[in-house]
Amino acid sequence: MPTPYQALIYDYVENALEARGPHREAHLAKIKAAVDDGTMHMAGALGDPPSGGLLVFNGDDPAPAERFAETDPYVENGVVTAWRVEPWTVVT
Repeated sequence: MPTPYQALIYDYVENALEARGPHREAHLAKIKAAVDDGTMHMAGALGDPPSGGLLVFNGDDPAPAERFAETDPYVENGVVTAWRVEPWTVVT
């Protein structure tokens, strides 16, 4: 049976490397807490330089990913210009 995940997809501001600096420690601490409690599977930046992020949450309920985004320092402080949650079913 496929494993269900929820993909939280972020779009970043153009100067994301500079913009994220003051908020990076709090953002990473939030990710660590979500991984430690089993809510999140993995997370990372997309692109080089980063143009967005992909945060993968466990389960078929989008609510934990939505709650994460709504309180993420990157979202609250304008590093993220848009976000969305999409179901992601891994088949292999």
